[in-house]
Amino acid sequence: MENQDFYPQKPEIEEKKTKKDSKKTILSILLFVAAFILIGENDYSFIFFLVIVLFIHEVGHFSFMKAFGYTNVKMLFVPLMGAFVTGEKEEYKQKQSLLVILAGPIPGVIIGMILLFYGVKWKVEWMSDISFIFLFLNIMNLLPLDPLDGGQLLKLLGNKSQELFQLVFSFISSLVMIGIGWYFEMWIIVIFGFLMGLRVRSIQKNRQIHKELKEKGVNYTQSYASLSNRDFSIIKQVVIEHTPALRSYIENVDDESVDPIVVRQVEGVLVVPIVRNANLFFKLLTVIIWLSGLVLPFVLFFYLKIIAV
Repeated sequence: MENQDFYPQKPEIEEKKTKKDSKKTILSILLFVAAFILIGENDYSFIFFLVIVLFIHEVGHFSFMKAFGYTNVKMLFVPLMGAFVTGEKEEYKQKQSLLVILAGPIPGVIIGMILLFYGVKWKVEWMSDISFIFLFLNIMNLLPLDPLDGGQLLKLLGNKSQELFQLVFSFISSLVMIGIGWYFEMWIIVIFGFLMGLRVRSIQKNRQIHKELKEKGVNYTQSYASLSNRDFSIIKQVVIEHTPALRSYIENVDDESVDPIVVRQVEGVLVVPIVRNANLFFKLLTVIIWLSGLVLPFVLFFYLKIIAV
């Protein structure tokens, strides 16, 4: 067995402050709205409804992350793109992760269906308008494409992590998004598809690094906190070899400035373990809820269309 004391102490991760996250969220919403105004979108009711729909969607993810003990949970809006919630855990559980994902689109679909039904029944235009935004965005999110919620569900429902599958899945998802955006002339979706393509390159790079780490006997399926000094040193060395820009940067700055950047790069290589505790019944229930979110809005739409005739 190699002597762990031979390797230098790995840098400690500074505790992340979350006190100002609400301010960051508000600022990101303002930038999101400003971006739409700058590109000439004059329908302010549409912008307002869009923010409400995205906010409710992300609050679903946010609330469940908080309930399941995620740390550093924050919500941010991305101008012209959408919004996202991030959080961290040293060990993820499959059941909790599935519920966190479903908590975003499913409430949005339910709200959209209720608004559509009563909007048509009472002939309230604004209710019908916002219902379509609720349904469109949340149904889109349920599509089995990476990195949408549907794509995350598909990967989580599998029995184990397969990097080759993730690589191919992300590449196909990128092409599909570009195709959808091109067909409907929604150039934001086209741009999003190309950005997903950059993510494919990142997955490919990590796959190469993981292959090399496996050959060196390094366990990369663990959290940073449980990482030994030996494993950290080896991962750091391999990451630097695969990242010329990082290597060049390290050569020109002091160690204190390098450590936080290296730590982030090493964390990006690690695969946080998932406890696969979802039994067959829970998986089937998840799939039923998922498919219901995709299908029931169309059933309601055709029902309303029939009774309106």
